[in-house]
Amino acid sequence: MGLEMPAISAVVGNLPDAEIMLAAFGGIAFPLGLLVESPIIMMLAASTALSRDLDSFLKLQKFMTVTAIGLTILHALLAFTPLWPLVVVPVLDIPPEVQEPARISFAWLLPWTWAIADRRFRQGLLIHFGRRQVIAVGTGIRLFATVGMLLTMAQMGIPGATIATASLTVGVIVEAAYARFRSRDVVAGPLRQSPPANPPLRLGKLLRFYIPLALTPMLVLLAQPIGSAGMTRMPDALSSLAVWAPLAGLAFLFRSSGIAYNEVVIRLSQRPGMQPALRRFAWIAGAIFSSLLIVMAVTPLARIWFSDIVGLNDELAQLGISTLWLVAPVPLLSYLHSLYQGVLVNAHRTRPITESVIAYLIMTIAGLTLGVVYGGWIGLKVALITYTLANLVQAIWLYLKSRDLLQQGTFFSREKRPLQ
Repeated sequence: MGLEMPAISAVVGNLPDAEIMLAAFGGIAFPLGLLVESPIIMMLAASTALSRDLDSFLKLQKFMTVTAIGLTILHALLAFTPLWPLVVVPVLDIPPEVQEPARISFAWLLPWTWAIADRRFRQGLLIHFGRRQVIAVGTGIRLFATVGMLLTMAQMGIPGATIATASLTVGVIVEAAYARFRSRDVVAGPLRQSPPANPPLRLGKLLRFYIPLALTPMLVLLAQPIGSAGMTRMPDALSSLAVWAPLAGLAFLFRSSGIAYNEVVIRLSQRPGMQPALRRFAWIAGAIFSSLLIVMAVTPLARIWFSDIVGLNDELAQLGISTLWLVAPVPLLSYLHSLYQGVLVNAHRTRPITESVIAYLIMTIAGLTLGVVYGGWIGLKVALITYTLANLVQAIWLYLKSRDLLQQGTFFSREKRPLQ
Protein backbone atom coordinates (compact mmCIF):
# COMPACT_ATOMS: atom_id res chain seq x y z
CA MET A 1 0.00 0.00 0.00
CA GLY A 2 2.96 2.29 0.57
CA LEU A 3 3.57 2.30 -3.19
CA GLU A 4 0.20 3.90 -4.00
CA MET A 5 0.99 7.49 -3.07
CA PRO A 6 4.40 7.58 -4.83
CA ALA A 7 2.75 6.11 -7.96
CA ILE A 8 -0.02 8.71 -7.86
CA SER A 9 2.44 11.55 -7.32
CA ALA A 10 4.58 10.34 -10.22
CA VAL A 11 1.61 10.32 -12.61
CA VAL A 12 -0.12 13.52 -11.46
CA GLY A 13 3.18 15.41 -11.31
CA ASN A 14 3.70 14.83 -15.02
CA LEU A 15 0.24 16.04 -16.06
CA PRO A 16 -0.90 19.62 -16.81
CA ASP A 17 -1.25 22.05 -13.87
CA ALA A 18 0.76 19.70 -11.68
CA GLU A 19 1.26 22.20 -8.86
CA ILE A 20 -2.46 22.93 -8.51
CA MET A 21 -3.51 19.29 -8.91
CA LEU A 22 -0.99 17.95 -6.37
CA ALA A 23 -2.09 20.66 -3.94
CA ALA A 24 -5.78 19.83 -4.49
CA PHE A 25 -5.26 16.09 -4.03
CA GLY A 26 -2.43 15.73 -1.52
CA GLY A 27 -3.04 18.92 0.42
CA ILE A 28 -6.85 19.00 0.63
CA ALA A 29 -8.93 16.10 -0.79
CA PHE A 30 -6.91 13.13 0.48
CA PRO A 31 -6.37 14.40 4.08
CA LEU A 32 -10.05 15.35 4.31
CA GLY A 33 -11.09 11.94 2.95
CA LEU A 34 -8.89 10.22 5.54
CA LEU A 35 -10.50 12.23 8.31
CA VAL A 36 -14.04 11.33 7.22
CA GLU A 37 -13.28 7.60 7.06
CA SER A 38 -11.12 7.53 10.20
CA PRO A 39 -13.86 6.17 12.53
CA ILE A 40 -13.94 2.89 10.59
CA ILE A 41 -10.20 2.31 10.23
CA MET A 42 -10.11 0.18 13.39
CA MET A 43 -12.81 -2.10 12.00
CA LEU A 44 -9.95 -4.49 11.17
CA ALA A 45 -8.93 -4.78 14.83
CA ALA A 46 -12.54 -5.01 15.99
CA SER A 47 -13.41 -7.75 13.51
CA THR A 48 -10.23 -9.70 14.29
CA ALA A 49 -11.13 -9.69 17.98
CA LEU A 50 -14.92 -10.09 17.83
CA SER A 51 -15.82 -12.08 14.67
CA ARG A 52 -15.58 -15.37 16.54
CA ASP A 53 -19.12 -16.66 15.99
CA LEU A 54 -21.94 -16.01 13.55
CA ASP A 55 -24.07 -13.92 15.92
CA SER A 56 -21.18 -11.58 16.82
CA PHE A 57 -20.20 -11.35 13.15
CA LEU A 58 -23.70 -10.31 12.07
CA LYS A 59 -24.03 -7.73 14.85
CA LEU A 60 -20.63 -6.24 14.01
CA GLN A 61 -21.58 -6.25 10.32
CA LYS A 62 -24.73 -4.25 11.11
CA PHE A 63 -22.70 -1.79 13.18
CA MET A 64 -20.17 -1.44 10.36
CA THR A 65 -22.89 -0.85 7.76
CA VAL A 66 -24.72 1.82 9.78
CA THR A 67 -21.46 3.62 10.59
CA ALA A 68 -20.26 3.53 6.98
CA ILE A 69 -23.59 4.84 5.67
CA GLY A 70 -23.51 7.70 8.16
CA LEU A 71 -19.95 8.66 7.21
CA THR A 72 -20.81 8.44 3.51
CA ILE A 73 -23.71 10.84 4.02
CA LEU A 74 -21.35 13.23 5.82
CA HIS A 75 -18.90 12.93 2.90
CA ALA A 76 -21.67 13.72 0.40
CA LEU A 77 -22.81 16.74 2.40
CA LEU A 78 -19.29 18.16 2.44
CA ALA A 79 -18.70 17.52 -1.27
CA PHE A 80 -22.06 18.38 -2.87
CA THR A 81 -23.72 21.02 -0.68
CA PRO A 82 -22.90 24.61 0.35
CA LEU A 83 -20.96 23.14 3.28
CA TRP A 84 -17.92 23.12 0.97
CA PRO A 85 -17.75 26.90 0.34
CA LEU A 86 -19.23 27.83 3.71
CA VAL A 87 -17.24 25.48 5.98
CA VAL A 88 -14.44 23.54 4.28
CA VAL A 89 -12.95 26.39 2.23
CA PRO A 90 -12.72 28.95 5.07
CA VAL A 91 -11.63 26.44 7.72
CA LEU A 92 -8.78 25.11 5.55
CA ASP A 93 -8.24 28.51 3.90
CA ILE A 94 -7.96 26.83 0.50
CA PRO A 95 -6.33 28.97 -2.22
CA PRO A 96 -8.91 30.04 -4.87
CA GLU A 97 -7.31 28.10 -7.76
CA VAL A 98 -7.34 24.90 -5.69
CA GLN A 99 -10.90 25.06 -4.34
CA GLU A 100 -12.86 23.46 -7.20
CA PRO A 101 -10.26 20.83 -8.21
CA ALA A 102 -10.07 19.82 -4.55
CA ARG A 103 -13.86 19.56 -4.24
CA ILE A 104 -14.19 17.40 -7.35
CA SER A 105 -11.27 15.25 -6.22
CA PHE A 106 -12.85 14.84 -2.77
CA ALA A 107 -16.20 13.96 -4.37
CA TRP A 108 -14.60 11.03 -6.20
CA LEU A 109 -13.72 9.54 -2.81
CA LEU A 110 -17.42 9.17 -1.92
CA PRO A 111 -17.52 5.31 -2.20
CA TRP A 112 -14.19 5.06 -0.41
CA THR A 113 -15.46 5.01 3.18
CA TRP A 114 -17.94 2.18 2.72
CA ALA A 115 -15.46 0.14 0.66
CA ILE A 116 -12.75 0.51 3.32
CA ALA A 117 -15.18 -0.35 6.11
CA ASP A 118 -16.39 -3.52 4.40
CA ARG A 119 -12.86 -4.52 3.35
CA ARG A 120 -11.36 -4.16 6.83
CA PHE A 121 -14.35 -5.89 8.41
CA ARG A 122 -13.89 -8.90 6.11
CA GLN A 123 -10.11 -8.85 6.53
CA GLY A 124 -10.51 -9.09 10.31
CA LEU A 125 -12.62 -12.21 9.84
CA LEU A 126 -10.00 -13.70 7.51
CA ILE A 127 -7.20 -12.97 9.99
CA HIS A 128 -9.11 -14.51 12.87
CA PHE A 129 -9.60 -17.75 10.95
CA GLY A 130 -6.01 -17.95 9.71
CA ARG A 131 -6.45 -16.68 6.12
CA ARG A 132 -3.86 -13.88 6.29
CA GLN A 133 -2.43 -14.69 2.87
CA VAL A 134 -5.71 -13.56 1.28
CA ILE A 135 -5.03 -10.02 2.53
CA ALA A 136 -1.60 -9.90 0.91
CA VAL A 137 -3.07 -11.03 -2.41
CA GLY A 138 -5.88 -8.49 -2.10
CA THR A 139 -3.39 -5.67 -1.54
CA GLY A 140 -1.52 -6.68 -4.68
CA ILE A 141 -4.75 -6.70 -6.68
CA ARG A 142 -5.61 -3.26 -5.29
CA LEU A 143 -2.23 -1.86 -6.35
CA PHE A 144 -2.62 -3.20 -9.89
CA ALA A 145 -6.15 -1.75 -10.11
CA THR A 146 -5.01 1.64 -8.83
CA VAL A 147 -2.03 1.88 -11.17
CA GLY A 148 -4.10 0.60 -14.09
CA MET A 149 -6.70 3.34 -13.55
CA LEU A 150 -3.96 5.94 -13.16
CA LEU A 151 -2.36 5.07 -16.49
CA THR A 152 -5.70 4.73 -18.30
CA MET A 153 -7.19 7.99 -17.09
CA ALA A 154 -3.94 9.89 -17.65
CA GLN A 155 -4.49 9.37 -21.39
CA MET A 156 -7.99 10.86 -21.29
CA GLY A 157 -7.23 14.49 -20.44
CA ILE A 158 -8.89 14.29 -17.01
CA PRO A 159 -7.55 16.67 -14.32
CA GLY A 160 -4.79 15.12 -12.23
CA ALA A 161 -6.49 15.56 -8.85
CA THR A 162 -9.56 13.71 -10.15
CA ILE A 163 -7.40 10.92 -11.57
CA ALA A 164 -5.71 10.47 -8.20
CA THR A 165 -8.83 9.98 -6.09
CA ALA A 166 -10.76 8.07 -8.77
CA SER A 167 -7.88 5.59 -9.02
CA LEU A 168 -7.71 5.21 -5.23
CA THR A 169 -11.46 4.62 -5.09
CA VAL A 170 -11.43 1.99 -7.84
CA GLY A 171 -8.49 0.23 -6.20
CA VAL A 172 -10.11 -0.04 -2.79
CA ILE A 173 -13.47 -1.15 -4.28
CA VAL A 174 -11.70 -3.96 -6.16
CA GLU A 175 -9.87 -5.02 -3.00
CA ALA A 176 -13.10 -4.91 -0.97
CA ALA A 177 -14.87 -7.08 -3.56
CA TYR A 178 -12.00 -9.59 -3.45
CA ALA A 179 -12.05 -9.72 0.38
CA ARG A 180 -15.82 -10.25 0.36
CA PHE A 181 -15.53 -13.02 -2.24
CA ARG A 182 -12.74 -14.83 -0.37
CA SER A 183 -14.54 -14.57 2.99
CA ARG A 184 -17.67 -16.39 1.80
CA ASP A 185 -16.34 -19.88 2.54
CA VAL A 186 -15.21 -18.74 6.00
CA VAL A 187 -18.68 -17.44 6.80
CA ALA A 188 -20.32 -20.60 5.49
CA GLY A 189 -17.83 -22.93 7.19
CA PRO A 190 -15.69 -22.18 10.26
CA LEU A 191 -17.66 -19.13 11.39
CA ARG A 192 -21.05 -20.84 11.23
CA GLN A 193 -19.62 -23.86 13.04
CA SER A 194 -18.09 -21.82 15.88
CA PRO A 195 -19.86 -21.99 19.25
CA PRO A 196 -21.79 -18.84 20.21
CA ALA A 197 -20.06 -16.29 22.41
CA ASN A 198 -20.88 -16.46 26.11
CA PRO A 199 -22.05 -13.89 27.01
CA PRO A 200 -23.36 -12.79 23.61
CA LEU A 201 -22.12 -9.54 22.08
CA ARG A 202 -24.31 -6.57 23.00
CA LEU A 203 -24.36 -3.07 21.52
CA GLY A 204 -23.16 -1.43 24.74
CA LYS A 205 -20.24 -3.80 25.02
CA LEU A 206 -19.41 -3.31 21.34
CA LEU A 207 -19.39 0.48 21.73
CA ARG A 208 -17.19 0.30 24.84
CA PHE A 209 -14.74 -1.84 22.91
CA TYR A 210 -14.79 0.09 19.63
CA ILE A 211 -15.01 3.77 20.56
CA PRO A 212 -11.56 3.92 22.23
CA LEU A 213 -10.11 2.09 19.23
CA ALA A 214 -11.75 4.48 16.76
CA LEU A 215 -10.67 7.56 18.68
CA THR A 216 -6.96 6.91 18.13
CA PRO A 217 -6.85 7.02 14.29
CA MET A 218 -9.39 9.85 14.28
CA LEU A 219 -7.04 12.02 16.31
CA VAL A 220 -4.01 11.01 14.23
CA LEU A 221 -5.74 11.74 10.92
CA LEU A 222 -7.18 14.98 12.27
CA ALA A 223 -3.59 16.24 12.21
CA GLN A 224 -3.51 16.01 8.40
CA PRO A 225 -6.20 18.61 7.57
CA ILE A 226 -4.88 20.67 10.49
CA GLY A 227 -1.50 20.57 8.77
CA SER A 228 -3.09 21.67 5.50
CA ALA A 229 -4.92 24.50 7.27
CA GLY A 230 -1.65 25.61 8.83
CA MET A 231 0.32 25.52 5.58
CA THR A 232 -2.31 27.58 3.74
CA ARG A 233 -1.83 30.34 6.32
CA MET A 234 1.97 30.47 5.95
CA PRO A 235 4.27 31.65 3.14
CA ASP A 236 4.35 29.73 -0.17
CA ALA A 237 1.07 27.98 0.59
CA LEU A 238 0.47 26.57 -2.90
CA SER A 239 4.04 25.27 -3.23
CA SER A 240 3.86 23.65 0.21
CA LEU A 241 0.58 21.88 -0.60
CA ALA A 242 1.92 20.72 -3.97
CA VAL A 243 5.14 19.22 -2.55
CA TRP A 244 3.33 17.70 0.43
CA ALA A 245 1.81 14.83 -1.59
CA PRO A 246 5.01 13.40 -3.17
CA LEU A 247 7.05 14.00 -0.01
CA ALA A 248 4.49 12.50 2.38
CA GLY A 249 3.99 9.52 0.06
CA LEU A 250 7.73 8.88 0.01
CA ALA A 251 7.98 9.17 3.79
CA PHE A 252 5.05 6.77 4.21
CA LEU A 253 6.77 4.24 1.95
CA PHE A 254 9.83 4.22 4.23
CA ARG A 255 7.79 4.02 7.45
CA SER A 256 5.10 1.57 6.28
CA SER A 257 6.90 -1.53 7.55
CA GLY A 258 7.19 0.15 10.95
CA ILE A 259 3.44 0.67 11.05
CA ALA A 260 2.86 -2.99 10.21
CA TYR A 261 5.26 -4.02 12.99
CA ASN A 262 2.50 -3.32 15.53
CA GLU A 263 0.64 -6.50 14.55
CA VAL A 264 3.93 -8.45 14.64
CA VAL A 265 4.58 -7.38 18.23
CA ILE A 266 1.03 -8.22 19.32
CA ARG A 267 1.25 -11.64 17.67
CA LEU A 268 4.75 -12.70 18.75
CA SER A 269 4.85 -11.12 22.20
CA GLN A 270 2.59 -13.91 23.39
CA ARG A 271 5.55 -16.26 23.06
CA PRO A 272 7.88 -16.45 26.09
CA GLY A 273 11.32 -14.85 25.69
CA MET A 274 10.47 -12.82 22.58
CA GLN A 275 10.85 -9.36 24.13
CA PRO A 276 14.61 -8.87 23.54
CA ALA A 277 14.34 -9.95 19.90
CA LEU A 278 11.32 -7.74 19.23
CA ARG A 279 12.97 -4.72 20.84
CA ARG A 280 16.26 -5.29 19.02
CA PHE A 281 14.54 -5.73 15.67
CA ALA A 282 12.55 -2.50 16.13
CA TRP A 283 15.70 -0.45 16.71
CA ILE A 284 17.73 -2.09 13.94
CA ALA A 285 15.02 -2.07 11.27
CA GLY A 286 13.92 1.45 12.18
CA ALA A 287 17.51 2.73 12.03
CA ILE A 288 17.99 1.10 8.62
CA PHE A 289 14.91 2.72 7.08
CA SER A 290 15.71 6.12 8.61
CA SER A 291 19.26 5.82 7.27
CA LEU A 292 17.97 4.98 3.81
CA LEU A 293 15.79 8.09 3.89
CA ILE A 294 18.80 10.20 4.89
CA VAL A 295 20.84 8.68 2.05
CA MET A 296 18.09 9.58 -0.39
CA ALA A 297 17.84 13.13 1.01
CA VAL A 298 21.57 13.92 0.70
CA THR A 299 22.27 12.24 -2.64
CA PRO A 300 21.00 12.83 -6.20
CA LEU A 301 18.28 10.25 -5.53
CA ALA A 302 16.04 12.98 -4.07
CA ARG A 303 16.35 15.09 -7.21
CA ILE A 304 15.64 12.04 -9.36
CA TRP A 305 12.44 11.45 -7.39
CA PHE A 306 11.07 15.00 -7.22
CA SER A 307 12.28 16.25 -10.60
CA ASP A 308 12.65 13.31 -12.99
CA ILE A 309 9.97 10.91 -11.70
CA VAL A 310 7.32 13.19 -10.16
CA GLY A 311 8.06 15.91 -12.71
CA LEU A 312 8.05 18.93 -10.40
CA ASN A 313 9.55 22.15 -11.73
CA ASP A 314 12.95 23.23 -10.42
CA GLU A 315 11.53 25.43 -7.65
CA LEU A 316 9.16 22.79 -6.28
CA ALA A 317 11.74 20.01 -6.67
CA GLN A 318 14.30 22.03 -4.70
CA LEU A 319 11.74 22.62 -1.94
CA GLY A 320 11.15 18.88 -1.68
CA ILE A 321 14.88 18.07 -1.72
CA SER A 322 15.72 20.66 0.94
CA THR A 323 13.03 19.42 3.35
CA LEU A 324 13.08 15.64 2.90
CA TRP A 325 15.72 15.12 5.60
CA LEU A 326 13.37 16.66 8.19
CA VAL A 327 11.29 13.45 8.25
CA ALA A 328 14.29 11.09 8.42
CA PRO A 329 13.67 10.10 12.08
CA VAL A 330 10.05 9.11 11.37
CA PRO A 331 10.69 5.50 10.17
CA LEU A 332 12.58 4.70 13.39
CA LEU A 333 9.91 6.39 15.48
CA SER A 334 7.22 4.36 13.69
CA TYR A 335 8.93 1.11 14.71
CA LEU A 336 9.17 2.33 18.31
CA HIS A 337 5.49 3.35 18.29
CA SER A 338 4.56 -0.15 17.14
CA LEU A 339 6.81 -1.81 19.72
CA TYR A 340 5.43 0.14 22.67
CA GLN A 341 1.83 0.01 21.41
CA GLY A 342 2.10 -3.74 20.91
CA VAL A 343 3.32 -4.12 24.50
CA LEU A 344 0.40 -2.08 25.80
CA VAL A 345 -2.24 -3.78 23.65
CA ASN A 346 -0.99 -7.21 24.68
CA ALA A 347 -1.39 -6.13 28.32
CA HIS A 348 -4.86 -4.73 27.46
CA ARG A 349 -3.81 -1.19 28.39
CA THR A 350 -5.26 0.85 25.53
CA ARG A 351 -5.81 4.16 27.32
CA PRO A 352 -2.12 5.22 27.13
CA ILE A 353 -2.28 4.77 23.35
CA THR A 354 -5.10 7.30 23.09
CA GLU A 355 -3.21 9.59 25.48
CA SER A 356 -0.13 9.42 23.26
CA VAL A 357 -2.17 10.43 20.22
CA ILE A 358 -3.63 13.37 22.14
CA ALA A 359 -0.08 14.43 22.97
CA TYR A 360 0.77 14.06 19.27
CA LEU A 361 -2.18 16.23 18.28
CA ILE A 362 -1.39 18.91 20.88
CA MET A 363 2.20 19.11 19.63
CA THR A 364 0.97 19.36 16.03
CA ILE A 365 -1.44 22.20 16.81
CA ALA A 366 1.14 24.04 18.91
CA GLY A 367 3.86 23.82 16.25
CA LEU A 368 1.61 24.94 13.41
CA THR A 369 0.14 27.75 15.49
CA LEU A 370 3.62 29.09 16.23
CA GLY A 371 4.40 28.91 12.50
CA VAL A 372 1.29 30.91 11.62
CA VAL A 373 1.69 33.50 14.41
CA TYR A 374 5.38 34.23 13.94
CA GLY A 375 5.50 33.68 10.15
CA GLY A 376 8.64 33.90 8.05
CA TRP A 377 9.08 30.16 7.49
CA ILE A 378 7.71 28.23 4.53
CA GLY A 379 4.65 26.27 5.59
CA LEU A 380 6.05 22.92 4.44
CA LYS A 381 9.13 23.25 6.64
CA VAL A 382 7.08 24.14 9.69
CA ALA A 383 4.68 21.26 9.04
CA LEU A 384 7.47 18.68 8.63
CA ILE A 385 9.38 19.82 11.72
CA THR A 386 6.15 19.78 13.72
CA TYR A 387 5.22 16.36 12.32
CA THR A 388 8.56 14.83 13.33
CA LEU A 389 8.54 16.39 16.80
CA ALA A 390 4.95 15.21 17.34
CA ASN A 391 6.00 11.66 16.46
CA LEU A 392 8.89 11.97 18.94
CA VAL A 393 6.54 13.17 21.70
CA GLN A 394 4.21 10.24 20.99
CA ALA A 395 7.09 7.75 21.15
CA ILE A 396 8.30 9.14 24.48
CA TRP A 397 4.79 9.00 25.96
CA LEU A 398 4.31 5.39 24.83
CA TYR A 399 7.71 4.41 26.23
CA LEU A 400 6.96 5.95 29.63
CA LYS A 401 3.60 4.18 29.80
CA SER A 402 5.02 0.79 28.77
CA ARG A 403 8.31 1.05 30.68
CA ASP A 404 7.12 -1.08 33.62
CA LEU A 405 6.12 -3.88 31.25
CA LEU A 406 9.45 -3.69 29.45
CA GLN A 407 11.37 -3.77 32.74
CA GLN A 408 9.41 -6.81 33.94
CA GLY A 409 10.96 -8.77 31.11
CA THR A 410 7.51 -9.81 29.96
CA PHE A 411 4.80 -8.25 27.84
CA PHE A 412 2.07 -9.44 30.16
CA SER A 413 0.58 -7.27 32.88
CA ARG A 414 -0.93 -8.44 36.14
CA GLU A 415 -3.92 -6.32 35.18
CA LYS A 416 -4.50 -8.18 31.93
CA ARG A 417 -7.97 -9.51 31.39
CA PRO A 418 -9.13 -11.75 28.54
CA LEU A 419 -11.23 -10.15 25.82
CA GLN A 420 -14.89 -11.03 26.10
